[in-house]
Amino acid sequence: MKIRGVISDMDGVILDSEKLYVRFWCEAGNFYGYPMQPEHALGIRSMARPYAIEKLQGWFGESFDYDLVRNKRVELMDAYVSEHGIDAKPGAQELLSCLKEQGFLVALATATAKDRAEAYLERLDLLQYFDVVASARMVAHGKPEPDIYLYAAEQLGLKPQECLALEDSPNGVRSAHAAGCKTILVPDLDDPSGQLEGLLDGVADGLLDVIKFLTVE
Repeated sequence: MKIRGVISDMDGVILDSEKLYVRFWCEAGNFYGYPMQPEHALGIRSMARPYAIEKLQGWFGESFDYDLVRNKRVELMDAYVSEHGIDAKPGAQELLSCLKEQGFLVALATATAKDRAEAYLERLDLLQYFDVVASARMVAHGKPEPDIYLYAAEQLGLKPQECLALEDSPNGVRSAHAAGCKTILVPDLDDPSGQLEGLLDGVADGLLDVIKFLTVE
């Protein structure tokens, strides 16, 4: 089926923000006495709240207070972003501009709240390229469940099979694949492709490499 739309994750794909989530999850966890390391933060990226709580309590015990730690992470990250901003990933503007020029519909599928995601994108003059901004808070179940990709495709007026999904995390890949999208991994802080056998339609060497996958039938 011809690709008519692109649905992309935001953090780690469009924005170079995943490194900030990792840093400030670790700082927040350690602030409250939980020895969080980068591998723990990477393990919950793009993961919906109930699944993240289960993971974190599995690592640090049932006393792990997800909301307390998450709120501290938000506080720390907001302060950093307010002072330093967030960078786009290399090639983001070029890819998004190319997609619009070629007539593709474009949606965002992010775990970040809609208003926050739009503010980040607007700050970098990237919001203009998105026809739809879908947040996990708009659907019943977040990633790795397929709901957000199904919703984003519906809002674009397309079938999931007509959409190319761009993801950097295992949870995001599982979500997009389960929805029926053609799923491309764009590695960020690590390359989890080895644990995603059978779920990927390709691995891109950066955002500018994505364009070669848009002719997939």
